Amino acid sequence: MSDLKAYVLDSGLTPFEQLCRLMEILRSEQGCNWDRAQTHRSLLPYLIEEAYEVIEAVEAEDYTALREELGDLLLQVVFHGQMAGERDQFTINDSIRSIIDKLLARHPHVFGERQDLNPGQVRDQWEKIKTDSGEKDAVLSGLPRTMPALTMAFRMGEKAAGVGFDWPDAAEAMKKVAEEMREVESELASERPDRDQRLADEIGDLLFAVSSVARLARVDPEAALRRALEKFRHRFERMEEELTANDGRFDDYTLDQMEEVWQRIKGESGRDR
Repeated sequence: MSDLKAYVLDSGLTPFEQLCRLMEILRSEQGCNWDRAQTHRSLLPYLIEEAYEVIEAVEAEDYTALREELGDLLLQVVFHGQMAGERDQFTINDSIRSIIDKLLARHPHVFGERQDLNPGQVRDQWEKIKTDSGEKDAVLSGLPRTMPALTMAFRMGEKAAGVGFDWPDAAEAMKKVAEEMREVESELASERPDRDQRLADEIGDLLFAVSSVARLARVDPEAALRRALEKFRHRFERMEEELTANDGRFDDYTLDQMEEVWQRIKGESGRDR
């Protein structure tokens, strides 16, 4: 075993400490040119990719894959911590201490006066603590603008609900969906010069309202949409395979004929996984 490998695999270290030591070597002059060339910004695509691969493993309930993907995601965290440490900005241990302090402060019902709060009460307390502590200067601050829009809609609704601004339940939120649908229909029929922008605004309002229904129904809208898209992909590919068999083309079929095939495939597949 080489000296560097033995240094990493020191049996006196925890696996996390070994990983940190490994990244330290990769970023050193004795390490890897690719690792040394990276910056916080250059690593962002990999961080996002690894996060999505964790999501995919969870949704597939593939826990062997999840074990591996969590390791890959952790590597990205350690990588950023190592680079910050090299510049004396902070260390990965500073990040760990920060989240420990934050979790202790935001769970007073566990680490202070004991209270049996339900998940919704815990969420609302979390948001109130962040605002009262001055950590954020407004209820809706702290949401990254780079988040997927549907996920942001879900989280924005949660934050507003944390201060009591919300519908009482999903059924009441559905009334807002119906209202927004009527407004979309009205703009579709409009001939005003600014119709396109107004229509885009109303469709955005409709999507936001639908995300609120999902949130109040305890459904993750981002995950639900991904499942719907995967279901559509599966059915469409089956239809395409059938229609294009023997050198056929979509142009050979009317919309009604395609719909007939679609409905049959839908009936055969039932509730696709």
